[in-house]
Amino acid sequence: MTTWKMGRRALMGAAMAAMTFGAPAMAGGHQVVESIHFLIPGGAGGGWDGTARGTGEALTGAGLVGTASYENMSGGGGGKAIGYLIENAESNYGTLMVNSTPIVIRSLTGVFPHNFRDLTLVAGTIGDYAAIVVGKDSPINTMSDLLAAYDADPANTAIGGGSVPGGMDHLVAAMVMEAAGKDALGVKYIPYDAGGKAMAALLSGEIAALSTGFSEAVDLANAGEVKIIGVTSDERVAAAPDAMTMKEQGIDTTFVNWRGFFGAPGLPAEQTAAYQKAIAAMYDTPEWEEVRARNGWVNIHNPGDDFKAFLEEQEKVIGDLMKKLGFL
Repeated sequence: MTTWKMGRRALMGAAMAAMTFGAPAMAGGHQVVESIHFLIPGGAGGGWDGTARGTGEALTGAGLVGTASYENMSGGGGGKAIGYLIENAESNYGTLMVNSTPIVIRSLTGVFPHNFRDLTLVAGTIGDYAAIVVGKDSPINTMSDLLAAYDADPANTAIGGGSVPGGMDHLVAAMVMEAAGKDALGVKYIPYDAGGKAMAALLSGEIAALSTGFSEAVDLANAGEVKIIGVTSDERVAAAPDAMTMKEQGIDTTFVNWRGFFGAPGLPAEQTAAYQKAIAAMYDTPEWEEVRARNGWVNIHNPGDDFKAFLEEQEKVIGDLMKKLGFL
C-alpha cells in the first residue's frame, strides 16, 4: 500500500511538472517556464507580497513565464507557508515561495522548526534596504526628532514593524537605536502581521514610527502618506533621493534585506534549473528594470550553491548580532 501511494504521488508530481515545464528552456524573451504559482508567507501589502507580485509581473511581461498566480498564506511568522510547502512537496513542484532574512532569524529563534536547508534553494534575487518612517502629520521629521521623543517619553515612543518580536523589523529598529547610543532592548516594539497592518497602526497613531522595507516606504511616501526619516543604505537611493541615510544623521549602521525564492524539498533538478534560467534571464529585461527601479531594489543574484553559501554566512552574522543584542 505504501509503495502504491508513493508511486501515485510521484505520478502526480510528474504530471504537474509536465504541465509547468512543457515549454523549451530558451532565454532572451522566449518562454522558459509555462506557469509559476507564487506562495507568499505573509499578508497583502508586505515586502514578500510586493516581491512575489513584482517578480511575476516582470517574468510574465517579458515572456519568460506564461502565467503567474499568487497565494497569501499568513501565520506563524511565515512558518505556516514553509510547513505547507514541505508537507505537500510533490504536489507543489510548480510553486515558488518567496522569503527573505526572516527565514534565517526565525529558525534561529525557534519560531518555526524548519530552516532554509529543508527547502530547495532556487535563487536570491534582490536586496531591499530598511527604513524608519513616520506618519505624514507627525511632528517628527528626522531621526534626531525621533531620538528626542524617545528620550522624553520612551514608553509612548513605540516603534512598530511587520514581524514578530526579535524578527527583522525589530532587529533593524534595535540596531539603529543601539547605533544611536540608546538601549536597544529598552525600545518598545509592537509587532504586526504584515506591513499593511503595521502601516495602518502608524497612520492611526498607535505607534510613533515604523521599521519597514525601503520599497514599502517609498510607495507610501510617494502617495504622501508617510515621511521617510532614515534609510539603512550607505548612500541615498535614487527611488527616494530626499530620504536621508542613517549615516548622514550620525547613526553608523547599514542593513540590506535579501529576498529570494525557494522550491519544495525534492524539487527535480531540471525544474530547479528551469526556474533559475528564467530568473537569470529576467535581469536583462526592461520589464524587470521597471519593477526594480519602481521599488528601489538592489539586484543581488545568488542562484543555487551561491544562495546556500550566502545564507550560511548570514546565519552566522545575524546569530552573532542577535546574541549581542540579547535576542538569543
